[in-house]
Amino acid sequence: MKFPSIVTKTLKLQNSILARYLMRNVLVLLSAVFIVIGLVVFGNQLVLVVKESLKAGIPLADLLPLVGFNMIRDVALILSLSLLLAIILSVSKFYKDSEAIVMNSLGLGDKHFMVFIQPLVIFIFIFVLLLTTVVVPWSKQQRDLIMARSENASEFSFIKEGEFQEFKNGDIIFYASKVSDADNAKEQNMKEIFIYTLINNEPVIILAEQAQKYTNLNTNSVYLRLKNGARYQGFPLDENKKILNFNLYDLQVIDGKVQRSISTVTKVESKSTFELLFSSKLTEIAEFQWRISQPLSILILSVLGVLLGKTSPRSAKNLGVLVGVVVFIVYNNVLLIAKSALERGESLPIVGLWWVHLLMLLLIFIFYSIRDRKFPQFV
Repeated sequence: MKFPSIVTKTLKLQNSILARYLMRNVLVLLSAVFIVIGLVVFGNQLVLVVKESLKAGIPLADLLPLVGFNMIRDVALILSLSLLLAIILSVSKFYKDSEAIVMNSLGLGDKHFMVFIQPLVIFIFIFVLLLTTVVVPWSKQQRDLIMARSENASEFSFIKEGEFQEFKNGDIIFYASKVSDADNAKEQNMKEIFIYTLINNEPVIILAEQAQKYTNLNTNSVYLRLKNGARYQGFPLDENKKILNFNLYDLQVIDGKVQRSISTVTKVESKSTFELLFSSKLTEIAEFQWRISQPLSILILSVLGVLLGKTSPRSAKNLGVLVGVVVFIVYNNVLLIAKSALERGESLPIVGLWWVHLLMLLLIFIFYSIRDRKFPQFV
């Protein structure tokens, strides 16, 4: 059979009434399953992110984007599982309603089911490929920026009134008896300030009537501008202790160099896919193969979904769904194990994560052969 005729026949099958009917069922079930799984996963993500964010003192303005970036990370995995379950349920419905029996009598079998759903599978494959190679790395980069900025710059954004607080891992003890409720936490005004810190291993105590946080736009350093106070440096009984009275005193809380270094994200997961493509580092090779593996698994799992959906009216209900979920979990966990092995240098880059996909294809081939007691005919 010539190649053009194969393409023409495939297009005719995909435009048939049966194909559109199956595609509609798969699309409806895909949407329903994605919403259900998404609500569970994203709901848990929302609670965890909000809890961690409040604990870390992340501003409300950064909280919603942080939740969104975490959700983007999980979309590819949820979509992959949803598509697998939707295919199993749709094909299974054909067999339960005896529609597939009529199709089989017309010479339409598993291979034709795969052809019918091919446009949707390819569309989702391209969508997930863009997610894993472009959108997810960008979202992780943005998330890292928010977290890094919050760790460095937001510590003084959530000053609690009338409480001693530790900042910079205990290097600074801060107290303010009154804190204004400003809309922007960066513009908080504080009164009756007490600060204890160490400079050159000498204790420094600063007392001030007022304080306000501001950023030097030239150096990008963050300061507390203290007003009407005194600075005591040295031990109380030390003859060389220093006392400085001031009207205005700027205390640097974040170095501008640290602020600028935040924008330089070095985490492998945040690097662009193009940058990883030409890398020779094992960790970056593993990350690149992982990004490609997620959309590739969609093509493989779509074939498995059709095979698991083939049931008889007397077979156990939703057994294929249970098997599909187990296989999906094992498949992804083995991919993660292979990724970790590659990062540790325990496997060759040419082997990497590819062997997992080849093994999965082999198992699908064996499953098809044993179930139908024949080898697939592709021509």
